[in-house]
Amino acid sequence: MNTTKSEKLYEQALDFMPGGVNSPVRAWKSVGKSPVFIDHAEGDKIYDVDRNEYIDYVCSWGPNILGHTHPEVINAVIDTCKKGLTFGACHSGEIELARAIKRNFPSMEMLRFVNSGTEAVMSAVRAARGYTKRDFIVKFEGCYHGHSDGLLVRAGSGLLTNSIPDSSGVPKGYTETTLLAKYNSVESVEKLFDKYGKDIACVIVEPCAANMGVVPPKSGFLQFLRDITEKYGALLIFDEVITGFRLSIGGAQKYYGVCPDITTLGKIVGGGMPLAAYGGKREIMECISPLGSVYQAGTLSGNPVAVSAGLATLKILEENQDTIYPELEKKSARIESAMRKAGLNVNRAGSIMTAFFTDKSVTDYETAKSSDTKKYADYFNYLQSNGIYTAPSQFEAMFVSVAHTDEDIEKTCNIIEEYKK
Repeated sequence: MNTTKSEKLYEQALDFMPGGVNSPVRAWKSVGKSPVFIDHAEGDKIYDVDRNEYIDYVCSWGPNILGHTHPEVINAVIDTCKKGLTFGACHSGEIELARAIKRNFPSMEMLRFVNSGTEAVMSAVRAARGYTKRDFIVKFEGCYHGHSDGLLVRAGSGLLTNSIPDSSGVPKGYTETTLLAKYNSVESVEKLFDKYGKDIACVIVEPCAANMGVVPPKSGFLQFLRDITEKYGALLIFDEVITGFRLSIGGAQKYYGVCPDITTLGKIVGGGMPLAAYGGKREIMECISPLGSVYQAGTLSGNPVAVSAGLATLKILEENQDTIYPELEKKSARIESAMRKAGLNVNRAGSIMTAFFTDKSVTDYETAKSSDTKKYADYFNYLQSNGIYTAPSQFEAMFVSVAHTDEDIEKTCNIIEEYKK
């Protein structure tokens, strides 16, 4: 596969951006290559500047559940652009999108739009602290909640990929009130509440972890978190930036049947544009400025172009949910089956999955870290050389979209089944 043009572009990028990229995992360091540069995309395919074609299972890290350049989404964006790119003021689209979100996430009685998952989580945690008048938060090893200072403690995603347990530049004081628990471990959470219970403002969790690779919750784990937070007067925050509108039309909270106090959404809610949201019980959200003393603001929050993409995407998902989600389940199960035939260790939840290169059952941060990243790099390079585009990191998810055709799913499965570990 010729990637000469991508290699030349990467050399140029190194002069302008740290590592030549605007997000660490894009550098492809952990798979021993320089990244390909994408020229355009359509349906379930992406095309690089060297005109190589790939079946795309990154899907922009999740939001492209309908595939690339869905005509209804693109047309909605174009029509909105003609009216203006940004107003820094209220517009009716915000109400429409908020109504659509609340319709499917009834736990989000009120919500606020922001621009990224990081911003949504940072704001949600601040709201939880402001509402409870407490300082401590509980997060889980390997769960990634964006790059705000207080949450960069044993996080997943790019930090795990590049073997950085924490981040430089974060003063100790920012993380002194962040308590670490083990994902899927009831005992680790109980110990923290036994010691700090009256000072814990919230527990934040990816209801299905997807940033140390896909690690579903054990049976009863999410309900336990719901029960213990209620017992101690703390709030439960579900970070559904990845799982929202993907595991089901109502996200992980509908998929697993457990409702949090606050939810953060991103990815799909913006239909591929920079948009995110956080929301929850009315009494909590009324603590947010201008109604309350918890301050949060943003010039581009609720940007009309991003809102139009989100509205178009959610409309399609809502109107076709009875066919879309079963279809995604069927396609994803077929790929999982092919991975298992190839002898791979797979975790899957709905249309997200990860193949781990370890003999251990991956249920938490420690078992995820036992995966052989060099073997994953070999697997990644094998797939790429055969026109399959997956995450350049062991600790990310593989995403399936509506646009993946039966023919391309079958082609993908045949290539995976022929892989030799």
